Amino acid sequence: MAKHNAANARIKREYFHYLREAGRRNEASIDAVAKALDRFEQANGHKDFRKFHRAQAVAFKRKLDTERAVRTGKPLSRATVNSTLTALRAFFVWLAGQPGYKSHLRYGDADYFNLAETEVRIAKAVRHKAFPSLEQVHHVLSSMPSGTDIEKRNRALVAFALVTGARDGAMASFRLKHVDLEQGRVDQDARDVRTKASKTFSTWFFPVGGDALAIVQDWCNHLRTVPLWGDDDPLFPATLVGLGETGGFAPVGLKRECWASAGPVRRIFADAFRAAGLPYFNPHSFRDTLVQLGERVCPNIEAFKAWSQNLGHERAMTTLTSYGNVAPHRQAELIRGMNRQSDAADIINDPDIIALVTAIRRKPDYP
Repeated sequence: MAKHNAANARIKREYFHYLREAGRRNEASIDAVAKALDRFEQANGHKDFRKFHRAQAVAFKRKLDTERAVRTGKPLSRATVNSTLTALRAFFVWLAGQPGYKSHLRYGDADYFNLAETEVRIAKAVRHKAFPSLEQVHHVLSSMPSGTDIEKRNRALVAFALVTGARDGAMASFRLKHVDLEQGRVDQDARDVRTKASKTFSTWFFPVGGDALAIVQDWCNHLRTVPLWGDDDPLFPATLVGLGETGGFAPVGLKRECWASAGPVRRIFADAFRAAGLPYFNPHSFRDTLVQLGERVCPNIEAFKAWSQNLGHERAMTTLTSYGNVAPHRQAELIRGMNRQSDAADIINDPDIIALVTAIRRKPDYP
């Protein structure tokens, strides 16, 4: 069985270039498409794409049903299957319009990559995501050591995620100039910071209580007063590796440069939660923690809108639909607490609730 097809490789490079330049897709999404195409080629014996037939799409769907994830050993999730097939369908629709392929392919054949509607609904279903409570994060911070510069950095990283809700990619690329301690603000400037969709916005420190804010302030002041770093130096510098006391390579300090990726950020979080005796929660889950806090402390819709913008969302509906699911235990508390008719009347007549319901009903996809 062939393991490579030169013609396929050439047209895939053209497609990736199209996605990057015309489709404005980032490298991560292009990598996902490349993975889907590679999976299809392996299953199809690396046949030339010109010989594509709808029966190949049907056979590939059946094969995906029998495959198992490498990491877990479990059958592929419907979400993974759906994203793989969606990428393949888009590719063959594009391919059917390319010179040298028009006479061999039909647009309609790409539709055979579609899943059944029931399976798509399963793949796209929104499920409850686990995230740490505010108390758990404060416990992690209180248990993290802070004797060395590396330990100080690690503790400040977790604290910073809590007071800003910044994504791991952004935290890996922040510099000291982006933090304004006097104003209590961090500027997520896409010119320097790896923000989602290259969006630029400002975040004021969330009122999370505990020692989180003080830890962040102490770290910023430490960088400026001890190693005498300036605005363009990294907020969370990479680890400097050198010869340790035993003669082998070991962490010996901090480099004056940012991390190249968010991988080290996630490892620090994993180590911190494990050391505190808690299950691992990734940096992104802190955003769910902050949304839950906002739902509790925001007195009205305007305040929640500001809270949402602080997370980088242009619309409060994004916060509510993507992060605003009520945890099951809290759902039970709220439902059981609604046992007085006057409570229901207060909710129905609340002007903020009326405004929110009206906004939802104006959405184009409102049933």
